[in-house]
Amino acid sequence: MADSHVGGAPYAPSAHEAHASASVPDGCAAKGGFLGRSRRLTRRSWALLIVVFLTVLVLVAPSPYVLETPGPTQDVLGSSGSKPVIHVTGGRSYQATGGGKLLLTTVNASGIPGSPASGLETLVAWLDPHATVLPQEVVFPPGQSRQDYVRSNRKDMTGSQDAAGNQALAFLRSRGADVSGVRLAMHVEDIGGPSAGLMYTLGAIDKLTPQDETGGQVIAGTGTMDKHGKVGRIGGINLKMLGAQRDGARWFLVPAGNCAEAVGHVPDGLRDVRVSTLSEAYDALTVIGQGRAGSLPHCSAGDSASR
Repeated sequence: MADSHVGGAPYAPSAHEAHASASVPDGCAAKGGFLGRSRRLTRRSWALLIVVFLTVLVLVAPSPYVLETPGPTQDVLGSSGSKPVIHVTGGRSYQATGGGKLLLTTVNASGIPGSPASGLETLVAWLDPHATVLPQEVVFPPGQSRQDYVRSNRKDMTGSQDAAGNQALAFLRSRGADVSGVRLAMHVEDIGGPSAGLMYTLGAIDKLTPQDETGGQVIAGTGTMDKHGKVGRIGGINLKMLGAQRDGARWFLVPAGNCAEAVGHVPDGLRDVRVSTLSEAYDALTVIGQGRAGSLPHCSAGDSASR
């Protein structure tokens, strides 16, 4: 088609018109670039929201782990709630006057059957050097319910207290004391399991003898007590030592079977003493109370975990 003419002369656009015409394609390109960046930002925002959502979901979801931390201690020579931990009937009991304590030690556990820990709690425990994170199947039997767990813990505690009372009386009889007619009842709130047997036994002996065995010292310990007076190994020894140090103990009676775990993990300011029988533990207690504990045996790397 021929060019348009105005007044017989060829038409030429003005400079303004030429500029306006040339700017149209550039404007389209700029608009397309903005839309492209907007789409990319939108995709990134959605991806970020999905990541945040999944992270929150993982942190609040139940975790398949058990989290253990140092638990409270209890002076077996004192009271739990409004009742004495160790109550003596049928015989005379003695109260320590020097301010000494015998501390049983515990472990706090989260993630027990029926009350799982959250992912956030598990993450915090992983980062805490004073916490232990274990798979649930390592700690609890498969399929155990919360009711089963509570019932088992109470049964173990009752058995531990009964064994402690029997062994305390048998020990005193073996050393010539007349304990005929003496009955021991033990009470502690919100603590279960069998591992306080040793400290219950030592506490009962202390209550039934006129001398102050602790000598004003704060002495902690752990270990089961069997019918032959043997001190058995327990779980969570390192966490229990941390709890004992936190609550002012300077001495800790360690079952010989736990020595391999304890070596290298005894907190500063706490002195471990290896014991394997009630007789050894009582003798260590009296030596500590008399201020002659320098020669008491430490745990060593050569001690067997199964001893």
